Amino acid sequence: MDFDWLPLFPLPVVLFPGTALPLHIFEPRYRQLLADSLEREERFGIARLPEGVAELELPPGTVGCVAEIVTSETLPDGRSNIIVRGMERFAFASFVSSPHPYHVCSAVPVEDEFEIGAELDTLAERVRDVFRRVARAARTLSDDPDPLPDLPEDSASLSFAIASMIDIGLDARQEILSSRSPLERLRHLDGVLSAALGTIVDRAQAHTLAKTNGRGAHLEK
Repeated sequence: MDFDWLPLFPLPVVLFPGTALPLHIFEPRYRQLLADSLEREERFGIARLPEGVAELELPPGTVGCVAEIVTSETLPDGRSNIIVRGMERFAFASFVSSPHPYHVCSAVPVEDEFEIGAELDTLAERVRDVFRRVARAARTLSDDPDPLPDLPEDSASLSFAIASMIDIGLDARQEILSSRSPLERLRHLDGVLSAALGTIVDRAQAHTLAKTNGRGAHLEK
């Protein structure tokens, strides 16, 4: 990956490594970015653009994620619906002059600190368990029979996968993306999920009981 010449798509979203994100491409300059990326089989970067910040004022050091195009559907009017998958992270350094109508930047790769140990393994298992409980309750409330998604085995990927699936704000998402510590990310998620667990399970139990006139099974907290 050439981080000295990275086509950039600033957006009010956060893409995490290993996760999928649907995008609707309609601006002519980003239609060209898509066409170039498909033709050259290249990836591009997605960086979260804060509200009220102009694209050319993107703060140096902003952590983004390289996007790989998984599927692309071109509509009759030239717009496209695509799905991208997050790859490695990068930190935006500066914009680079280019002949293209879209932005190109230089960046530096962002990698996790090396962390191992019983605390990390124990916390990863706890977050995995609490997420499953919250997700089961949420699906009960929405009468969604689909099975829960598979979760990655390693702690770093687990933190990004769960962060992509829970309802947290963009600032929190950006904080998780920017963190180089899997342990720190999992602690953050543990706090969010644990705070929601009791309430959402109680609501799901009430929902189930209401549908069965009080004869339904209880969900595990």
